Amino acid sequence: MRILSVILLSITSLTIFSFAQTPTPTATPDTEVVKISTALIQLDVTVVDKSGKVVGDLRPDEIEIYENGEKQKITNFSFVSSIRPAAQTAAAPEKNAVPVPQAVLRPEQVRRTFALVVDDLSLSFESAYQTRRALKKFVDEQMIDGDLVAIIRTGAGVGALQQFTSDKRLLYAAIERVKWNPIGNGGISAFAPIEPTFSEMTAAAAGDSADAEEAGNAANTQRAFEDFQSSVFATGTLGALKFIVQGMSELPGRKSVILFSDGFKIFEQDEHGFTQGGRVAEFLQELVDVANRSSVVFYTIDARGLQYTGFTAADQITDTSAESMNAKMAERRNQLSDTQAGLAYLAEETGGIAVKNSNDLSGGVRRVLDDQSYYLIAYEPDADTFDAAKRKYNKIEVKVLRNGLSARYRSGFFNVADKVVSNAPVSQTPLVQLQAALTSPFAVNGISLRLNALFGNDTKDGPYVRSLLHIDGKGLKFTDEKDGTKKAVFDVWAASFGDNGQPVDQIGKTYTLIVKPETYKKMVDEGFVYYFTFPVKKPGAYQYRVAIRDTLGEKIGSASQFIEVPELRKGRLTASSLVLQSLTSAEWQRLADPNGGLVRTDSMTDTAIRRVKLNTVLRYGYEIYNARLDTTKRPNIQTKIRVFRDGKLILDGQQISLDLSGQTDMQRLRASGALSLGGKMLPGDYILQIIVMDNLAPQNRRLATQFIQFEITE
Repeated sequence: MRILSVILLSITSLTIFSFAQTPTPTATPDTEVVKISTALIQLDVTVVDKSGKVVGDLRPDEIEIYENGEKQKITNFSFVSSIRPAAQTAAAPEKNAVPVPQAVLRPEQVRRTFALVVDDLSLSFESAYQTRRALKKFVDEQMIDGDLVAIIRTGAGVGALQQFTSDKRLLYAAIERVKWNPIGNGGISAFAPIEPTFSEMTAAAAGDSADAEEAGNAANTQRAFEDFQSSVFATGTLGALKFIVQGMSELPGRKSVILFSDGFKIFEQDEHGFTQGGRVAEFLQELVDVANRSSVVFYTIDARGLQYTGFTAADQITDTSAESMNAKMAERRNQLSDTQAGLAYLAEETGGIAVKNSNDLSGGVRRVLDDQSYYLIAYEPDADTFDAAKRKYNKIEVKVLRNGLSARYRSGFFNVADKVVSNAPVSQTPLVQLQAALTSPFAVNGISLRLNALFGNDTKDGPYVRSLLHIDGKGLKFTDEKDGTKKAVFDVWAASFGDNGQPVDQIGKTYTLIVKPETYKKMVDEGFVYYFTFPVKKPGAYQYRVAIRDTLGEKIGSASQFIEVPELRKGRLTASSLVLQSLTSAEWQRLADPNGGLVRTDSMTDTAIRRVKLNTVLRYGYEIYNARLDTTKRPNIQTKIRVFRDGKLILDGQQISLDLSGQTDMQRLRASGALSLGGKMLPGDYILQIIVMDNLAPQNRRLATQFIQFEITE
């Protein structure tokens, strides 16, 4: 117990609730990536029959590709199917059952990538409610193994841009924050109640009919103002979508964005009643081009469902003439049609589908999931394709020769050869690059980082979160100094964000490392740990993010983690996060021997990197808060461990009573154990789960659990 007590005191009592899901994009074969380059253009094409079902048995001679009206020679043709064997439905968990922890997906395990974007800048109160239901059903019933998902709100702050994850707990937490945005453009219902204009109220008070010309001018002025206001929110939505698409371009394979929105108009009307293209049309065109280059398909779902466009009790009608009433009803119908047109254009131009006029939003999501099979078709462009003087835009057309079938595909691309989408352009200042990496929902991997944020509660200072960041020394550029030492300089920016997306705490520092050659070698071979601590002012959900920029090498790395800080004052049993200690067999034997001598290990590195070797001993320590006490002021606590690999339970430990020897603080009980990493344990990813049982607590408050994912290497 002595060694683990030192570890716990050095890092403090800890609690972790989740892990950052930041898969590193890996190079994939050309057959798996849709791209546009000067050497090859590859398209993903979805072919469907009259009922909308995907057809997967086309031959290469049954499809033709045209670029700017000229037929192209197909050089690659393959069908990518998303159909997978149906998983057996798991039995509903028993009440108060111990949850099974979920592992972080490796990049090669990702099969589908979805960004579920909630446009809360446009959603009405009713639409927000229906969207929440559809999102929850997706996570409950439609999400499968291998899915990488993010739930993002367009109107939230940067902290709400949640990392892509396979952990349903994080997705549930994100869904809880999907609410009606009162500062957005959406009202209580899909249509704002009709209110009389000033001229109509004046005429009604005088008992006369409103002057038609004056009423028309007033209506045009009001409509122009509303269109301008809507365009401001729409460009905000499109800007957020472009940011998301740029980040998704770094992820492998075909990606899908499912947008829940009340729609937006492509064109605006001025105060004279003329329709014109504006900022929305320009933003939309840019978004489509970036999406097509990034292999991102948009699926849009009108969250309003099937709407009644007639008058309701909320409408105030003063001019009851047939002409006036017909005009108002036509305006409402046009509003619905025009805003749906924006959603349809975004989907059609990127090869997706638009779901509208359906109250079954979950059914719309199902249509999207059924649409994930496609043909990957490639052709070699001619010399003029990327000649900006001859072609500013390259239009793509796909023809299916088999009767009764149709194709969906990307409409084309602007003439920018080998365009690189980046969140940190070279022209940006180092500070801006750090900010972009810190606020992005996508990991930046110029420098490899592993983040482990840990909740702690100090007797004097209260709750806080300490973040352990393992930095791969190979990502830093060292220079040789005159005295034989090595020098590296890097900037660090770390921040915590609340569930409203606003920053809570942040630090920014520049560090200069000057190390001896032997220390330099160790840093390059093993990396090193940087840690920072933020106090927690109140319980709740937080995201902890950190970005590092190497000053000399100009590389950037970032990492992010979601963590739920519990409310310990409610007295609920809580288990802290796990502190790890990796030991060789010889070190373990010396530790067990009272005369074995001091065993020196680096628990901060072990806890941060969570990577251990086969045939070693993994020791773990944690604390238990809020245990009930009997009449003798003693707790009655039992613990057990479980180990999982690939979602399967491979070790179910025995329940043991907590050793109270040397324990003085009964509200912060220390616990520890060890796991031998040998026998049938093979290299790979594992999850260690600890379960704490308080025999003095009520049945529904008796259990607490915590887990940590670790990797075994040879």
